[in-house]
Amino acid sequence: MAYSKILRRIRNEKTNYNKRKRMLMGHSDFISVQISNENIQVQIHQPKITGDLVISSAHSRLLTQRGWKGSRKNIPAAYLTGYYAGKKALGKGTSSAIMYSGTRKYTQRMAAALKGVIDAGLQVPADEESFPIESRINGEHLKVKNDIKNLKSLIDNEVEHK
Repeated sequence: MAYSKILRRIRNEKTNYNKRKRMLMGHSDFISVQISNENIQVQIHQPKITGDLVISSAHSRLLTQRGWKGSRKNIPAAYLTGYYAGKKALGKGTSSAIMYSGTRKYTQRMAAALKGVIDAGLQVPADEESFPIESRINGEHLKVKNDIKNLKSLIDNEVEHK
């Protein structure tokens, strides 16, 4: 019986090398969304031979500094985190990107973060039917209400002044 070595990142289900190879062949920037038990992180990367370069990054903990109440991993928080990362990427000269989910399933929170990046102004190929409905993005279904429009204007002002 022959032993076939399985790469560590495949064993730990961290990298799908076939999907990554197809993504890198396009030479375009990509968006990754990490969802943990408490937070959401959205990063926009530029692929390089030596390793991926992070162009912009946003974490949902930044929302609490701007008056966010409630969960930092729900759909409105994902939307605003994606919006913030998209605005920062636009400020650094990125105009388009693609979504890369890796080995993770595409969820509604990932879709909300992607919608935030698109609403910030980046060109991303995506189907409008995959996004959550506006009432969920605005947080009308939640007990703790947040003013999404006010937070978006705070993010816009902050990115403009940098």
